[in-house]
Amino acid sequence: MKKYIFILTLFFSVFSVMKAQEKGMAFIKEGSFVPLYGAISKNPVVVKSFSIDIFPVTNSQFLEFVKKNPYYQKSKIKGIFADKSYLSYWKDDFDFGNAKPNSPVTNVSWFVAKKYCECEGKRLATMDEWEYVAMADTKKIDARSKKEFNNYILSWYEKSKTYENEIGKTFKNYWGVYDMHGLVWEWTADFNSIFLSGESRKDKSNDKNLFCGSASVNATDLMDYAAFMRYAFRGSLKAQYSTRNLGFRCASNTKPKI
Repeated sequence: MKKYIFILTLFFSVFSVMKAQEKGMAFIKEGSFVPLYGAISKNPVVVKSFSIDIFPVTNSQFLEFVKKNPYYQKSKIKGIFADKSYLSYWKDDFDFGNAKPNSPVTNVSWFVAKKYCECEGKRLATMDEWEYVAMADTKKIDARSKKEFNNYILSWYEKSKTYENEIGKTFKNYWGVYDMHGLVWEWTADFNSIFLSGESRKDKSNDKNLFCGSASVNATDLMDYAAFMRYAFRGSLKAQYSTRNLGFRCASNTKPKI
């Protein structure tokens, strides 16, 4: 009898996770990891439980957002919130041109990405949350030491126009999240926080190298290099910037409803 109860419990647990993912978000359980920028001190960062969108925000989803929020339309956005390349591939306020509806929206500034998430009752993921989810492959929570995993990430860095692909075409990771690597770069809530630590950076050579992607060529392993590239890219951004390969997804402190 206990065996059947266990099987039923397991079934409903799996079913609950599947239903949660149908809502568009995956639940990420609390955990810890040592990020690249903390590699010298080896102090782990604790990531509290949270939820994150399974996919990046798409062109069609963003179109609905600008329809409801005219201040963020291409022709009406204020320069303080987005630079001139904001939605540059869109033909007009309500036409994303030749882009696919189910491809990730890009050329969106941090200010607008943040506002989009807020309108959804969500927020942008923190840098640590994003990296925590992104370090998982299909089977392991932390696959950063796997050469094949890092080779996959590095091969993406060498490709162009992956932003034209549709969401969900990359692998589903351990948490049930797609497109953390292989589609677009993504905004985080504190995208440039690593560079705001003042004089403390002087004693951390890793942090100094983060200012330049080319400096990471001397990294001792692929894990360092792949992460260096992400940190270097984030560090080069300002909140009003928008580029063709930069999109976003939302996160939440709330567990997805079943």
